[in-house]
Amino acid sequence: MPEWRWRRWLIWLGMGLGVVAFVVGTAIASPRPAWAADSHPALTLDSLRQRLANPVQREARSAVDLRYYTIDLRPDSPLTDSFYRLLSSGLQKPATAPTLDLSYAIVQGDLDLQRLGQREPLYGDTLSSLLSEAGQAQLKRDRQRLLQLSRLSQSLLIQGQGSSQQIYLFKAPLVAVQTRFGGQVLGGDTFFLGRVLASGAVFDQGLSLSGARFNRAVNLSGADFRQRVQAKGSLFFEAARFDQSQFRAGANFQGAEFKTNANFSRAVLAGDLNFSRVQWQGVADFARTFWLGSAFFVRSYFAKALFFTEARFDAPLVLRQARFGEPINLRNAMLGSEVDLGDALFPPSAYLNVAGLEFSLEQTQILGTPGKIGRVFSVPQLAGNETLLRNLERNFRRLEQISDANYIAYTAERLRLKAWQQRLLGTNINTASVPALVRAGFTGAQAAAVVEQRQTQTFIGTEGVLSVAGVDLAAYLKVRDRIFARDVFPITQRLALALRWLWLGGLVVLSRYGTSFGLTFGLGLVAIPTFALMFWLVDRYRRRRATPILPPLAEGLWLGGGCSLLLGLGLNALLRAADYPLLTLGFLFMLLVPVPAVLIGLVIKRGRYHDLMDESYFVEDGGLRQLRLLIARLPVIPKFPFFRDRYTYLLLDRRWNWLNYLDFSLNNWLKFGFNDIRLRDQHVPGLITALVWYQWGLGLLYTALLLWTLSRTIPGLNLLIYF
Repeated sequence: MPEWRWRRWLIWLGMGLGVVAFVVGTAIASPRPAWAADSHPALTLDSLRQRLANPVQREARSAVDLRYYTIDLRPDSPLTDSFYRLLSSGLQKPATAPTLDLSYAIVQGDLDLQRLGQREPLYGDTLSSLLSEAGQAQLKRDRQRLLQLSRLSQSLLIQGQGSSQQIYLFKAPLVAVQTRFGGQVLGGDTFFLGRVLASGAVFDQGLSLSGARFNRAVNLSGADFRQRVQAKGSLFFEAARFDQSQFRAGANFQGAEFKTNANFSRAVLAGDLNFSRVQWQGVADFARTFWLGSAFFVRSYFAKALFFTEARFDAPLVLRQARFGEPINLRNAMLGSEVDLGDALFPPSAYLNVAGLEFSLEQTQILGTPGKIGRVFSVPQLAGNETLLRNLERNFRRLEQISDANYIAYTAERLRLKAWQQRLLGTNINTASVPALVRAGFTGAQAAAVVEQRQTQTFIGTEGVLSVAGVDLAAYLKVRDRIFARDVFPITQRLALALRWLWLGGLVVLSRYGTSFGLTFGLGLVAIPTFALMFWLVDRYRRRRATPILPPLAEGLWLGGGCSLLLGLGLNALLRAADYPLLTLGFLFMLLVPVPAVLIGLVIKRGRYHDLMDESYFVEDGGLRQLRLLIARLPVIPKFPFFRDRYTYLLLDRRWNWLNYLDFSLNNWLKFGFNDIRLRDQHVPGLITALVWYQWGLGLLYTALLLWTLSRTIPGLNLLIYF
């Protein structure tokens, strides 16, 4: 045979032997299935007596070892009655009940844990002498609680039967790791004094724990519930773990109470999930859960944080009338058809963290109390959340909840303002020196490492500093709000960004980005009397010497009183509606005070020496007295003689003359007034004309802001199209 054929046969033989070796090695290395038939001998009566007579020691406690058995508890099995009788006696007689270990066993038929417990009446003072003082006190409190819940259920007409008139004490710790229960597991109205450990267990016919009480920790991590779980009215005094479990046919935890933390993370939940009226006293962790069925949390109470981080909902999530004490985390979650937060109560410390939330605008509706739900959404930054905020705004506009949609838009603009401020005042990690990085919050070694790394590759985003040696998450969170990353940032771009920042800041501070009519109207109530006082001062106070031209004291008192009333109303509206009242007052002060103060100061300093000193600087149209909308009106009288003849000087000897200054300020600011009062165009100091035009210009901007705010706050209204 040729040599090349021998080589080919040897290669094929080697490959075949390799495959056989791999298969054999895998079979040897892999553990046998926990429920393999040859590893689960049937439990007999003799075996049970032997196990009860010779308990094993585990964790400094005796245990009845029934692991790896096939336990036949079907009605026609001869073992059933003897099993409950012997095991109940063995678990209750000792002062310290041994652990019942059913790990890796196969239980055929129903397992009734009530028959393994000790019956105690709900009413009465007779307590088991086998319990400690702490156990007796706990049992007494639980009896009182069961009685109260029974009465409450009857008064609220809660569906289902009331609590049983007796409870069963199950003193032994129960261990059922990777146990397969072929029938139902019945533990309703049972008080479990020991821990319950059933991680990885399989429940083929469901689990019934209605009215059960768990005095110690409960661990059902990785369990597989193939039928519905009934845990209505159950009470968990210690931590409860259902993480990585599978609820294939739904669960009913209605009226349950978790005294400490409850962990359902990474669980798969199908069917109808009823968590209504559940009291969550600890942290409720539903992170990375997969909800295939509707989740009902109606009237539930969450005292601590609620986590739906990275959870996925393919069905409605109902949190109607729920009460929250701390934030709800929906970070990176995916929503299904509906999220109902109607009439939910959010105290100031509670909010919805929706950073990275994903939902389809066409398929998903987010419902909530109109005027309130929009205020509870929170995201830490605009980057990465612009689409989310836009979709939330469109969701509420589609539901005609305009105030909620406006608040979402306002939140987005505040975050944008924060991002621009960070770019203007922050430190550019791509160009900053080591001392500048240290001032931003880095340590000297971290700053040097940042400079060294950017020499090879510039940072695209601020998250890139996490890859720098010595910069951990805590260091990044410390400097995150003071740094930004850009290749170049010339002075022209900085100036343009500063102007946009100033403009957006004005809209946010003065009107909450067009979402607060009360705040915007309050600004007008402050500005109108302020300018009225200025105009009255420059018009009525001419000189004190030679021939004094001064206003009468009564007129000043009347004007001061009227302006004080308007100022008080405006400041009250402003302080009540503004989110940043000090910034709003500061911004308004910079608009109303510096320029007019300089102009009035120069007028008084220079003095006034011109004709018509005894006549008012202001004239009114005497042809008509009516309520007028004066959008196109200019503050100076026209030059055409025909129109000039219609204007007469204000009558300074009338007691109601002070109202004319308020009317002129109202005309000039709001383009609305009772009389057409204007500034005369002859023998008027130019500084006074500048003051009048300054208010008219501010009033024009204010009118546009007011109309824009009205258009955003009133559904279907767009006043700007008329002007």
